[in-house]
Amino acid sequence: MLARYIADLALLPSGWARNVRIDVDANGSIEGVEPDSTGNGATKLSGAVVPGMPNVHSHAFQRALAGRLERPATGRDNFWSWREGMYDLASRVDPDDVQSIAEYLYVQMLEAGYTSVGEFHYIHNDPSGAAYATRTEMSDRIVAAARSAGIELTLLLVLYRHAGFGGEPARPSQRRFVTSVDDLVAMFETLRGHTHAGVAPHSLRAVTQHELRDLLAAVANHTHTPIHIHIAEQRREVEDCVRRYGSNPIAWLLANVPVGSAWTLVHATHLEPNETRTLAQTGAVAGLCPTTEANLGDGIFPAEAFLRAGGAIAIGSDSHVTVDPAEELRLLEYGQRLIHQGRTLLDQHYMRAVRGGAQSLAIDAGTIEKGKRADLVGLDLENVAFAACPPETILDTWLFGGGRELVKDVVAGGAHLVRDGRHVRGDDARARYTKTMRRLFA
Repeated sequence: MLARYIADLALLPSGWARNVRIDVDANGSIEGVEPDSTGNGATKLSGAVVPGMPNVHSHAFQRALAGRLERPATGRDNFWSWREGMYDLASRVDPDDVQSIAEYLYVQMLEAGYTSVGEFHYIHNDPSGAAYATRTEMSDRIVAAARSAGIELTLLLVLYRHAGFGGEPARPSQRRFVTSVDDLVAMFETLRGHTHAGVAPHSLRAVTQHELRDLLAAVANHTHTPIHIHIAEQRREVEDCVRRYGSNPIAWLLANVPVGSAWTLVHATHLEPNETRTLAQTGAVAGLCPTTEANLGDGIFPAEAFLRAGGAIAIGSDSHVTVDPAEELRLLEYGQRLIHQGRTLLDQHYMRAVRGGAQSLAIDAGTIEKGKRADLVGLDLENVAFAACPPETILDTWLFGGGRELVKDVVAGGAHLVRDGRHVRGDDARARYTKTMRRLFA
């Protein structure tokens, strides 16, 4: 046995239970769960313990931009002008930079209550656009960062070919992203031997329909391979897709590709009502990133209608303007309240996002029960925010009355990594991140 934990309160599939002992095996999975236990010899986890949250959409290097692109650009500032600033950073980071930024970001994720991450990784080449001597150099740095922080990683290797619909040639600012289908599949085959990996056609504007089909065919024989794609994030993207394909991007994808439960459609902001219902019926996950979608002015996903139609959702922090699952879920709910001018529209959306996140990243997690990955978040019930708080409102208090400051203990894959709100190796990661930021933005 790897570890034994005891919690005063824990949220089990059957509901809240008291004095819950959780035994973890050598693989980091839950070996046993015993309510009403004395917990002899067990490590005490603070307050109320809930399943850890998967973060299904991350561009780690973009954390370095948080707060740095908030002044108006020349002309109208929007997603596309923000993208130029992101491209500038992408052109300058080296492998050491990527590793130090990702490591500290993953430390921050764990401190906030995220226990797994899907890294949508597209910086494959050196600044000239040439391959590194070790083709997977940049991917290897992401893997190393995740292992150092202790977060569970699903590495999503991005196929990026073109600047726009119809095979428009990639721009010089995109040369670090561009790979062939064969090259990407070769990297996937190499990496899947030592990390959990999936594939990600970047978007319908960045791959042609033939390249998309070739990529899917190349990984079709690999079971449990996650497939993620950016889609319908911006109105301009939707309009360009209609001009090229005569159809909205989601409608085109659903009509031309066998989308199913292995898929995560990231953002999917601009859905028609019939697309909302059809997408929900596929079993695919909608990967929602509310703080980034708000920061970039994308729009608001029709979550209330999607969930009512039986859809699955998950959350991601994407560009990491903030790193806090409570803030993502709070903003998700508030967006629906503003649209519908009502309240409490997304019932149980924490657990919906946990289950959808586990599906999206193809990890055996999402509940506190035998056989599941031991991903646990302990909320500080001694904090004044939880004063006189009954168990049934604990999650609501965390999401709507607090945030990451209420997270005290985090166990990821059975390892007790966050204690009293701080990652056990966080100081070293912070120091390396600070050095990197000073170099990049001197």
